[in-house]
Amino acid sequence: MDKRRKKQFRALKKGHPIVSIGMFVALCVALTLLVGTIASLIISYIIDSKLGSEYRDLQYMTRIYETAEGELEDDRIYELLNVEGRDYFITSKDGKIIYEYGRNTAEPQKVSAFLSYMTDGENEAAEAEKVIIRFDSERHLLSTDDEGYIDIDELGLIMQFPEIVESSNEIGTTGNDNFLTRIFDIEPGTVAKIPIWFELPIGNEGNVLCGKTFIKVNMSDFAWISALFLSLFVLVMVMFVIIFVNLIKGLVRKRNAAKIFFTDISTRGRNWMWFLLHGEQYMKSTFAKKDTFAIVNLVFVNYRNYCVCHSLAAGDDLLKEIDKRINAKLNRNEICARVTGAEFALLLKFHDKRALEARIREIIEELSSVDGEHIFHFQAGVELIGVARNANGKVTKRRYFDMEVAYNNACTTRATLAGTEESGLAFFDERMVEEQRWVDRVQENQRHAVENEEFKVFYQPKYDPQTDELKGAEALIRWISPEFGLVPPGKFIPIFEKNGFITEIDHYMVTHVARDQKRWIDSGFECVPVSVNISRAHFIENDLAEQIRDMVDAEGTPHELIELELTESAFFDDKKALVSTIKKLRSYGFMVSMDDFGSGYSSLNSLKDMPLDVLKLDAEFFRGGNNNTRGEIVVSEAIRLAKCLNMRTVAEGVEVKEQVDFLAGQGCDMIQGYYYAKPMPGNEYEERMKQNEIEKKRITEKVESAEFATFIGDNADVTAITEAGTAG
Repeated sequence: MDKRRKKQFRALKKGHPIVSIGMFVALCVALTLLVGTIASLIISYIIDSKLGSEYRDLQYMTRIYETAEGELEDDRIYELLNVEGRDYFITSKDGKIIYEYGRNTAEPQKVSAFLSYMTDGENEAAEAEKVIIRFDSERHLLSTDDEGYIDIDELGLIMQFPEIVESSNEIGTTGNDNFLTRIFDIEPGTVAKIPIWFELPIGNEGNVLCGKTFIKVNMSDFAWISALFLSLFVLVMVMFVIIFVNLIKGLVRKRNAAKIFFTDISTRGRNWMWFLLHGEQYMKSTFAKKDTFAIVNLVFVNYRNYCVCHSLAAGDDLLKEIDKRINAKLNRNEICARVTGAEFALLLKFHDKRALEARIREIIEELSSVDGEHIFHFQAGVELIGVARNANGKVTKRRYFDMEVAYNNACTTRATLAGTEESGLAFFDERMVEEQRWVDRVQENQRHAVENEEFKVFYQPKYDPQTDELKGAEALIRWISPEFGLVPPGKFIPIFEKNGFITEIDHYMVTHVARDQKRWIDSGFECVPVSVNISRAHFIENDLAEQIRDMVDAEGTPHELIELELTESAFFDDKKALVSTIKKLRSYGFMVSMDDFGSGYSSLNSLKDMPLDVLKLDAEFFRGGNNNTRGEIVVSEAIRLAKCLNMRTVAEGVEVKEQVDFLAGQGCDMIQGYYYAKPMPGNEYEERMKQNEIEKKRITEKVESAEFATFIGDNADVTAITEAGTAG
């Protein structure tokens, strides 16, 4: 899978409900902590404001002790401290109690805290001091003066301490008092005295004073504290509801977006993106590691014809029905999706290849009559995926599985059936992998091969069947690679035609043929025209004729020695542009020929419109045995037609003497084939040209001798009289 699709998939995963829920829980926890912190600060403020004076009283006791220490006896000092009327005890450095007054209800556990209070004096200032606190052991119920009991949790207090409640008229009643009276049945004006123990260092010997103090809280304080906490609770609940509602809306939007993203427009089922992501994720999972799978590329062959005869809407309805039928045939953990057009991708489980083949054929058979009125055809390419094993042979997860590669293999396999419109099924094999590897290697080396001139020009001569005289040649390309050796054209030309590199090869051939012709002219050879094939891909260029002219002129070669061959398939493209290019080439002095005449279905129509110089008869005319009477009639009429159009004819692929004799009798101008010569390197072609010149010279001398002898015979009497006169 490519990086772009993986990035899209990760973006979708970020919107997963579990992630959103996790974020919601984290936000709620953070909100709760925030509220707790605020509540803690409020409680701390209350405690600080209520305990400041009490803590200073304890500090006063320590100052009395420290002032009297060394001057008064211990008993006298304790009497001075007892005057304060406070429960307290003094411990030694090692924690042993050395004196106590009142009831000691302090718990042994200690807690550190910071106490803020206002200092006494003219310039009051807030101070914060670290203190040691002990809680009181009697902290269960709040007692009232009428011996009733109230659960302190019902009052909403966060810190639970033992309470002593006294009636007091010092604090008046408020509306909040009425609220408490209704809820908790507490009399207005009640003051709660909450005990707590402070530890302070005392004296010079490391002793510690632990004194009991009270937090005096009016019941009206409980009212506004309760109201505050109730407000915070309501705020938290409102925010919780808002966040929860937004979460649900976000999840619904993401679900709808994912549904749209993964839904096929035509079938309303799954699309290729869903198949790619979901299928690859499942194939890599632990659940699938022990199963074997088949990746299927299923194509509805005559879908376009159906849409032409009916409508695109009807075509979509048919695709929807096909998708429905296929999904009805799937088992658990098998998936199907429409890729594009009339192409479907399937992920099937299997245990036996024959059973799988029978199953796919059964699906094709059912789909062939999906609408009950037509017979449709489907072709399927299949890539089989086995289990993955580690170095020890143990089955493991398919960590490196790539769904796109597997599906591409299935498509490559299905493409082998594209030559027919009948239903079919094919399985992928390693031969196809090797073919693709070869294509990749050719494309990797094509530019390097041109730059290093690994492509060589071979020449196949053309002879006059009447005189066996060399009249021309065709330039053919061969690849002599240091890595691959001699590579025949059929192994690389189709690849170049598909990837567009064939235009570079055309330039290469025109340039090298013109260069060879110029060299042979300079060497004194009597050169004959050489034809060079021009790909149909070139004819989309408006300046093709000018390009060829400039390449030939750059080598200094006469234009009449270069012939341009066009395949008949080129005549099915833009005919107007083709005719214009041909006329330009001929105006520049080049000859133009049609190659493979008779291999297509519009040859006669092409001849009517194209101003050509040479017609090359397809080799298939001469493959069918010696008694191919119908073929001979076609060839004879084609030669006659060419002569009527002032065109010369070349028969290619001729291999036996009988064919040569027949063509000679029909007036064919040139023959190209194994009967005369195979394609050969340039140096061998030079030898052919030398032999041709020697043979022409010998024939010329023979003709001249024959003509001289005839002349002597015809003038014998004159010769005798002349000789006699000379003798006399």
